[in-house]
Parts: sequence; structure tokens; C-alpha cells
Amino acid sequence: MLAFENDYSEGAHEKILQRLMETNRVQQPGYGNDEYSQSAKEKIRAACQCPNADIYFLVGGTQTNALTIAAYLGPAEGVVSVQTGHVNLHEAGAIEYTGHKVMPLPAHDGKMDAGELEIMLRDFYADPTYPHMVHPGMVYISHPTEYGTLYTKAELQALSAVCRKYQIPLFLDGARLGYGLMSVGTDVTLPVIAAYCDAFYIGGTKVGALCGEALVFPRNNAPKRFFTQVKMHGALVAKGRLVGLQFDTLFTDDLYLEISRHAIEMAQYMKKGIAQRGYQFHLDSPTNQQFVVLDNEKMKKLEKQVRFSFWEKVDDDHSVVRFATSWATRKEDVDELFKLLD
Repeated sequence: MLAFENDYSEGAHEKILQRLMETNRVQQPGYGNDEYSQSAKEKIRAACQCPNADIYFLVGGTQTNALTIAAYLGPAEGVVSVQTGHVNLHEAGAIEYTGHKVMPLPAHDGKMDAGELEIMLRDFYADPTYPHMVHPGMVYISHPTEYGTLYTKAELQALSAVCRKYQIPLFLDGARLGYGLMSVGTDVTLPVIAAYCDAFYIGGTKVGALCGEALVFPRNNAPKRFFTQVKMHGALVAKGRLVGLQFDTLFTDDLYLEISRHAIEMAQYMKKGIAQRGYQFHLDSPTNQQFVVLDNEKMKKLEKQVRFSFWEKVDDDHSVVRFATSWATRKEDVDELFKLLD
């Protein structure tokens, strides 16, 4: 069975497993005070060009999103997201569970438009009844988006300008950030994200780690008592070294970027091969997620030999499916997929 349903089916990169074994018996302080976590933080600060960044290592994406949003928002405040945003559709109401509303805007190939955001905020405060409403307290985006698309530097700058005008933080979900950074033609780098976002995280779970996300507040601007809030939400790992060591490894000798580049190369190879076979794409994704339109009969036949994700219905006879590559995707497996698509 071929597996292209996601980018976290494998365990972890072998260099991470090797370092976990090498350091297994070394005694270290808990709760992220170990030397590996401290080393990882310094490497991430250097990569982001943010020497004063606050960095926290958490276990997973939903945990990171829910915790960060809850920490930023006060009572009667909500988070603005596009309709297709992960926090709006695929986190089982985790944000609402913390007592905060997700406030959706239209998505444009998965992205938020800065002009529409400004109209929303302007109209909210122009309404004399706004004290009776949930206030937009922050903005959530992801890069890459749920559709594998990417923001440009100019788009991030525009969103940041609106957020700063209205004095609300801009938070970027980077669960697949490595694949965005290594996509062909992008002008968004870690320093660019750090310059325009108030918080973002560098995804590890989907980019070579066993688990873990590195949450970055680039200007020493973590919400008040954030460490305590991490504990309160059950997100503080006693053996913090387990995540810290993984990021220390990922940010040694550019491993994070190297393995992300491999996923993009495999995605581009897949994209070219699928197009040559006459299939249509739902949209043009430059990242490791490729969205292909299949007739339903072909989809049912294919799913007997390939694991992939159903994405959405096109019409009664066609559906959009997602094929995802990862840091561990083999060219031979992509070639086998081609044979099944012929």
C-alpha cells in the first residue's frame, strides 16, 4: 500500500533517533531547562535573526494553536481566520473550548486578504452596537495554507500593517513551515516571518520530528505568564529534552531545510507526472500538498492500493483528493503511483 495521505506517517529522521539514543542516559533538568533545549533555542534565534525571541517547545499543532490563541485573547475576544483555516474546520472546536470564538473571513486559495480584514475590523468598530459583540482580538493564518498555497512577503506585510493599525497580534501556524520555506519561488524566509508576525511556530511533527512544534515570540513578546499558562493547559512536558533535542538536531547543519527541500522536489516530480497523464489540479500548489481532481470511479479503484486524503466534492462524478509528500518520500513510490494513475 502506497502512502500519500499526509506528511507524518513515518516516525522521525534517523539523525534524530540517533541523537535520542546517544543522549538517552544523560541526566538533564526537566521542563525545558535542559542543555539541548537551550541549544535549540539559540539556533532558532539565529535562524530567525531574533536574538531576543521567546521560544517554547510544545508537542503538537492543535495544542500550540489553542494555547497561543487562548493566551493572547481576553474575555469576549475572538480570533479571525479564513473559513478554510485549520482552527476553523479541523480542530474539533479546540478554540471554542477555551471560550473564544473563531471569526471567519472568505478564503482565497486558502489565504486571507488584507483588504477584507481591514474592512471587517473597520466595520466592526463603526457599528455602534459593537460593545455587545465578540471583539476581534487577533488574526490567525497558516503558511503553507490548508490548500498548500503560500503567502508572499508583500501579503504578510499587508496583513501585519492592518493588525498593527488595530493593535491586534498576527499569529502564523507553521505546522508545515519547512515545506513553505523550501518551495520554489517563495520570497518568505524565517526572518521575514519574524519581522511581520507577533507569534509563529516552526512545525516539527510534519517535518521530520517524532513530535513537537517550536513556538516563537520574536521580540521577547510572549503573553504575560505564558510559561504558567502552558502548565495550566497541560502542555508542559516534564521531559522537555525530548522535544528540545529534536529541534536542536533539526537546526544543526540545516537539516530542517534539507529534508524539507526533498519533500518539495518529490512534490514537483509528482506534480509534473500527474499533469503529463492528463489529470487536472484543483489549484496550483507549490508545496508538498498536491490537490488532484479524480472521477469517483478512479478514486475508488485507486484507494485500494494508495492511501490519500479526500478533500472535497467537485460534482456528482468528481472529487478533489490530496497527495502529500514528506521528508521521507521515495521516488520509487511516486513512480508506482504514476503506474496506478495510467
